[in-house]
Amino acid sequence: MKFENEHMVDTETPKGTLKKQDGFTLIEVLIALTIFAVGLLAIAALQTSAIRMNATGNRVTEFSTVGIDKFEELMSLPSNNALLAAGGPYTDTTDGYTVRWWVVQDAFAANTKRIRLEVTRNGKMLQIRSIRCQSL
Repeated sequence: MKFENEHMVDTETPKGTLKKQDGFTLIEVLIALTIFAVGLLAIAALQTSAIRMNATGNRVTEFSTVGIDKFEELMSLPSNNALLAAGGPYTDTTDGYTVRWWVVQDAFAANTKRIRLEVTRNGKMLQIRSIRCQSL
């Protein structure tokens, strides 16, 4: 006589033997979570550093823009303009930036002036130096 479930195999383990289980142990999961958390902390520190460097780059760009704008304005003036007379410091304030410049008549080259321009704001400073030659 045949039973209805004759084709089924008994899956119970005999007493005293261990059955292999698929999956992860609690220790493996904890180690994986620890590694994942350390990785996330490193990425967070990297992101903070990137934001700080972007802000620094933005400030340097603003300083450069203000300084170069003033410098181009000075270069467009005629050589005999009062703002290009030897001496200084000459001062101008733009959007919270203080721009100062000094003009020195070059002793070695006729019709040549050396210009030093400083842009300052909140204790930070950018310096630009150039030589202006009068065309003949």
